[in-house]
Parts: sequence; C-alpha cells; structure tokens
Amino acid sequence: MRVVEKSTVSRFNEIYDATNRKTLAYIAAKCGNISDMYDILQETYMELYSVLSSKGADYIENDEAFVINIAKQKIYKHYTLMQRFKADLSLSVAVNEEETNIFETDFEEMTLEDEICTNQLVDEIERYIAKKPQEIRRIFFLRFSLDRSIDEIAELMSLKPSSVKNKLYRTINEIRAFYSQSGETI
Repeated sequence: MRVVEKSTVSRFNEIYDATNRKTLAYIAAKCGNISDMYDILQETYMELYSVLSSKGADYIENDEAFVINIAKQKIYKHYTLMQRFKADLSLSVAVNEEETNIFETDFEEMTLEDEICTNQLVDEIERYIAKKPQEIRRIFFLRFSLDRSIDEIAELMSLKPSSVKNKLYRTINEIRAFYSQSGETI
C-alpha cells in the first residue's frame, strides 16, 4: 500500500472545498445527461487527486481553472465513450432514485399527513421534470439544487438570461396547470 504525503491530502481537500460547487454547476450545465453529472464530478476529483499524488501538492497554480479543465476533459471523454457504446449496444437510461430533491419545503408545523402529501407531490414533480428535455432538467437542477441565479445559469449554459427565465417559468406554469387540474395546489 502506498503512503500518501499529508500535504497532498490536505491540498486536495483544500482544492475540493474551494471548487466543488462551481465545478458541479459547470458539469450540470455542460453534461449531456443530468444523471451523469455525479459520475463525471467523481472522475474529475479522482483525476485531480492522481495529479496531486504524482506531481506534488505545489504543481497546480490556478485551482479553479485546473479543475474546470479536468471536468471539460472528463465530460468529453464520457460522452465520446457513450457514443461508442450506443453504436454497439442499445442502452436504456434509468432515473437515479437517490438524486437530491429539487424542491424542498420548509414548514414549521407540519402534521405527518401534510408531510406525506408534500413528499408525494415533490416526488411527482420530480418525475414530471425528469420527462422534460435535458436542458430544462439542467436549468431546474442549477436553480433549485445549486441555488444559481438565472444570470449564472445563462452564463454556464451559454444561453440568454431571457431564454433561461422563459424555460424555467414556462415549465413551472406547466406544473402548476397540471396539478391545478388534478385538484392539488402548488
């Protein structure tokens, strides 16, 4: 078993803490399928650790630029491999059951019945959004899971802020219309 320098581990932790949220937002905005983003994030930081282990803790000059560059390479490599697999195999994509809820409620006094109903509604809304195109799923993830502003999302996804806003609010209105017809209120 290889002994790792303590400075390498502490340097990795420092870079990870400083870049994790921005890197996740970048990957979410650029990946072809939102369900792939945590795999790509993990691959990115595994590569970072490998570089730090082989080159030393002082090798990296600009932490953020270095990690984003690794993420770009991992996204490209991931989808290049996926295209090769798709050419050879018919793949079906399953929705990740452990994804973070993109809508969270914050009520002080909820009864168990209210909480169950709310959780069911959140699950239904997540399933509704999971059926939407990847671009809309990424927008919802960036907005509600990573708490990014519309301008930040637009910049990350290379879209106009008005386009992001339209897609976000149009989908929210669709959800409201769908659930008001079924008797639920959102």
